[in-house]
Amino acid sequence: MAARNTQDREAAHLPTRGRPQPPAHASTPAGVGGSGSVAATFSTTTAVTTHVMENPMAAPSLLQHKTLKDKLSTISAASNTTTTTTSNTFTTTSSNTSTEASPNADAKTNPTLSDASRPDVTQCEKGKTSPAATTATTMPPTTTTTTLPPATTLPPTTTPPNSDPPPPYQLASSKDSKCAKWTSGSEPERDTWSKKVEFLLAVVGFAVDLGNVWRFPYVCYQNGGGAFLVPYVIMLIFGGLPLFFMELALGQYHRNGCLTVWRRICPMLKGIGYAICIIDLYMAMYYNTILAWSVYYLVASFSSELPWTSCGNSWNSENCTLTANVHNATDKSLTVSPAKEFFRKEVLEVDKSTGLGDLGPVKGSLALCLFSVFVLVYFSLWKGVKSTGKAVWVTALMPYVVLLILLVRGVTLPGATDGILYYLTPRFQMLDKPKVWVDAATQIFFSLGPGFGTLLALSSYNKFNNNCLRDALLTSSINCLTSFLAGFVIFSVLGYMAHVQNKDISEVGEEGPGLVFTVYPEAIATMTGSVFWSIIFFLMLITLGLDSTFGGLEAMITGLCDEYPRLLGRHREIFVLCLLIFIYVCALPTTTYGGMYIVDLLNIFGTGNPILFIVFIEAMAVCWFYGAERFADDIQKMIGSRPGLFWILCWKYISPTFIFVLFVCSFALGDGSVALNLPPWAVVLAWVLTCSSIVCIPLYIIYMFFTTPGTFRERIKAMIKPEEYISPHLSQINTPYGTHV
Repeated sequence: MAARNTQDREAAHLPTRGRPQPPAHASTPAGVGGSGSVAATFSTTTAVTTHVMENPMAAPSLLQHKTLKDKLSTISAASNTTTTTTSNTFTTTSSNTSTEASPNADAKTNPTLSDASRPDVTQCEKGKTSPAATTATTMPPTTTTTTLPPATTLPPTTTPPNSDPPPPYQLASSKDSKCAKWTSGSEPERDTWSKKVEFLLAVVGFAVDLGNVWRFPYVCYQNGGGAFLVPYVIMLIFGGLPLFFMELALGQYHRNGCLTVWRRICPMLKGIGYAICIIDLYMAMYYNTILAWSVYYLVASFSSELPWTSCGNSWNSENCTLTANVHNATDKSLTVSPAKEFFRKEVLEVDKSTGLGDLGPVKGSLALCLFSVFVLVYFSLWKGVKSTGKAVWVTALMPYVVLLILLVRGVTLPGATDGILYYLTPRFQMLDKPKVWVDAATQIFFSLGPGFGTLLALSSYNKFNNNCLRDALLTSSINCLTSFLAGFVIFSVLGYMAHVQNKDISEVGEEGPGLVFTVYPEAIATMTGSVFWSIIFFLMLITLGLDSTFGGLEAMITGLCDEYPRLLGRHREIFVLCLLIFIYVCALPTTTYGGMYIVDLLNIFGTGNPILFIVFIEAMAVCWFYGAERFADDIQKMIGSRPGLFWILCWKYISPTFIFVLFVCSFALGDGSVALNLPPWAVVLAWVLTCSSIVCIPLYIIYMFFTTPGTFRERIKAMIKPEEYISPHLSQINTPYGTHV
């Protein structure tokens, strides 16, 4: 009795949940307790309390902690009373505890263990258990031990007092563990950016692309110079920025790519995701080819003299005229700069093709340059945000270093002041032209890049409580300021070229690839140290373009990996490799003699027109079907403050109208088929390209309607009802188990 009283007094100090009572229906099994039962003896120095941490999101794991009570006296092996007490303390039935605690335990006590979709982490937990812990309940060799009967399992216990909360609901939390991390629903735990700055650099790198250098300066001076900044800023505030913020918040809250996210917004519009993937595929086919041109120029720059400096090369024609001699020509319209002939006759050899119907063979040197671009892209994407986060330190920052160097060099050239004044001098009389406002809206939209799925993908790897509003304001401002800075770099050189050739600045300016592959190289060729300036300029173009192609491909990869996690997500490296090989093969026609025609076709009809329609449907789905007010509530859960009335009004009315007007004007104010001089069959091909992505939206609606059971009304209701989703800030706390995630 003395031993019994001593044990009861000691047990009274244990935590309440550390001493659960047996259920009412449980009975003391035969062989445990009572007279004649074999005594269970525990040594004072090896007494251990076994705890089981119940995890609702995964198969339970066995954790063993050293008891807080080392004062328990040695229990007499001959005492039946003590044996009964010990058995009652350690014997209970629980459907939520791991049966691995007892080798004879019934494996069916936990129904979750039969779920084949959950990863087997038994070996992970065994590897974490120390030898001392695994043998903690081993009986001394000099005593007779008893084994817990099959009908009993170890009791659920809580974390000891004054200790840290258990780890998140992931099965392998150790960095050194070889077991994959898994979260709820048997899906892999989502990676996050190693540093916040890597996310910002990735977004800035995607937004700041070649268009900031070759399109914005030209559009600016063509539409009123400094006066163009007025519609540009207005379109940024009321059109581009709300859509930019919307995509960042959408990806961060739902933590999914462009496909899976629509189940939680409006299931029937999941076709938006497939349309985005097709557009990103088209963009990768032609955008990487433009980078291949830059690689070709970069390699050609490593020589004692730039090849487009003189007219004595095999590809030059009789009309080739050096820049310094243009003003002496009798008919300036017939003169062709050596830089332009190098681009068209040596790099592209487009003069050997008559159009889309006569592409010619693949040019081996360009195909090799394109292959090198895809190699760079692969090793930047294969590990997801971990590898991309390292690459953007170079690809996002280097363009700014080079731009500043080129700016310093440009403003010191003769005639640079005239070029900068031409760039900044406002012509407010042009603001009454609709085309100026449409150009401003188009520039800000394609510069920020909503609708390509990239912002969704990049922000989905953020932490849930990241301030995405601040990120949107910061990155969009950096993007616009970069465009403005690039204007100084370009127009200082254009002023110099106009001075050398004795022309008006409007006569030397050119939009698009011609500006960076013809006009600027021509100016570089006349500078002292031209080889150095050429190398850093084309390095800048390559790094500018790589960021954007990273973003477009990451949008497609993230969307597909999230939608098919078992097939693709678990084998990301192989999937990315196969995808890039496929895109490379599809892009080979752009390296033919007539490849430039394909590049223009994909740029205008493959991505330009359909992306406007897709973003309009996306804004409609989020702001009208899901609800702008509901979306604002989601943002409040993340950043702690609710977006104001300005954002609600923009999402509900202004931004959708902004996109719809752009979409209409893209057809009303310009006919791409006429600009490209396409034959009738090529016009049909162009419209097939445009419709190939847009058609995914109605096709998926039809598919979902016929595959959804129920009446017509029930089907429609199911098609627009978002999937139930518990945000991480709620799902990470599981009250019944006391586990903080």
